[in-house]
Amino acid sequence: MWSHVYDPLGNPWLSTLCAAIPVIVLLGALGLFHIKAHIAALMGLVASLVVAIGIFGMPADMAMSATLMGAANGLMPIGWIILNVIFLYQLTERKGQFAVLRESITGVTNDRRLQLLLIAFCFGAFFEGAGGFGTPVAVTGAMLIGLGFSPLAASGLSLIANTAPVAYGALGTPINTLAKVTGLDVMQISSMVGRQMTPFAIIVPFWLLIAFCGWRNTLRIWPAALVAGVSFAIPQLIVSNTMGPELVAVIASVCSIAALVLFLKVWHPAEIYASTAGTMAGREVEAAHANGPTEKRSRHGYSTAEVVRAWLPWLVLSVMVFAWGSPTMKKALDAIFTLDIQWPGLHNLVQKMPPVVAEPHLEAAVYKLNILSTTGTGILVAGLISGLIMGYRPGEMMRVYRETFWSLRFSLMTIVAMLALGYLTRYSGVDITLGLAFSHTGVLYPFFGTLLGWLGVALTGSDTAANVLFGGLQKASAQQLGLSPVLMAAANSSGGVMGKMIDAQSIVVASTATQYYGKEGVILRYVFFHSLALACLVGLVVTAMAYLPPFTSLVLWP
Repeated sequence: MWSHVYDPLGNPWLSTLCAAIPVIVLLGALGLFHIKAHIAALMGLVASLVVAIGIFGMPADMAMSATLMGAANGLMPIGWIILNVIFLYQLTERKGQFAVLRESITGVTNDRRLQLLLIAFCFGAFFEGAGGFGTPVAVTGAMLIGLGFSPLAASGLSLIANTAPVAYGALGTPINTLAKVTGLDVMQISSMVGRQMTPFAIIVPFWLLIAFCGWRNTLRIWPAALVAGVSFAIPQLIVSNTMGPELVAVIASVCSIAALVLFLKVWHPAEIYASTAGTMAGREVEAAHANGPTEKRSRHGYSTAEVVRAWLPWLVLSVMVFAWGSPTMKKALDAIFTLDIQWPGLHNLVQKMPPVVAEPHLEAAVYKLNILSTTGTGILVAGLISGLIMGYRPGEMMRVYRETFWSLRFSLMTIVAMLALGYLTRYSGVDITLGLAFSHTGVLYPFFGTLLGWLGVALTGSDTAANVLFGGLQKASAQQLGLSPVLMAAANSSGGVMGKMIDAQSIVVASTATQYYGKEGVILRYVFFHSLALACLVGLVVTAMAYLPPFTSLVLWP
């Protein structure tokens, strides 16, 4: 057995600086030196091993065991999801179905700003609520690139859009996990997160559009952005405060999709924005005035049957992701096959220490091999069904799958290395040392505690994992400072959603889905400001709820 040491150098500042070395190496290699993602990930992993073993004193065999467990989680479920989403995309692309889908979307609107709202924000929120684990970025990134958006726009904007629903994730998993870790009431946490995230459900659509096309072009379609945001925010607030976390993102996203589509049947922008790169690549605005009804709707020339066939694979995907995310389906498939592996050399051998926990606590290390019930398998089933519908023979689908795997080999390698790094920093206590630095900020803790959630997701790539990592610390710090433990536990999840767009795992998923290979550093540099700025705004909201009337009443509101 080995116990965490959070200040191995006897100097909190120096220990924190050393704990930050893997993050500095990884982000520096990606963002500053433009090193390929899989090489940068391996560099970060090596740095993490050096810090964990050489500075924090983690036994070498235990460090390697944590690394291998992280690598296994990188392959399953994360790598499994992205592989099968891109397989489905390739099937539709090669049959020309994506071209039909692209043209049919212009039947709703041929304005790129509105297409972005509908796909990245509305559809993305549905896939986050139903599947999570990288599914929304993979699907919306592929759809945007198929619509003709530039690779940077498709990648970066999919990441920015995937924020509002992340706190509730796949059927409430992050909130339920946070409640288990902290011992707090799940309904109280769900309600508090809903109150914290409601303004951001309205802000994010506007922020997304401003990032794409600037203030002026955003204000020209402000009614549509407002409809998308409000129709998401109100159901989110109601469901999170009355029904619990499980269906928050799904119900809110369906309401947003329906409201925006219906609104676009009666409202049209004064001019059509046609640029697929927006301001992101420095292109000038391409706009055509829509003076008559014929210019307000694209006439794609396809029959209804052709359009239905083009949409069918993505409808099948939606049904399968939702079905695979349901507790009933998961339980049934797990009953057929699931294997809980107590990871050798790691399970119950690492001891988490105060002040992160009230008393020493053994860390479980159980790898759940549930290939039948994991979301990626549902996506694969959707791909196979869709392939048969599109007329593929089994041999042809196998060839497409093999070619898809080969094209993703470096991306899968990157994801494996990223998850290995994340698990190593978690089990070595390196990331807790970073977190403890935030807990010493006193009266400013509501702000910096929110940023701790942001850091947790940036490091682990998962709001659920960040809640496991820092949930107990948030509760303990709040109690010591006389703050509401529910407020700060919820802030961990709310702040974490903004870290989702810069975690290396999500960036690799985005670059893979948009075929923007080797440009992960470009994506990171673009989204980093948006991530930090939005996280700071969440921190200000949480601070207001902690100290500033009338916002403090939101904490006491039952």
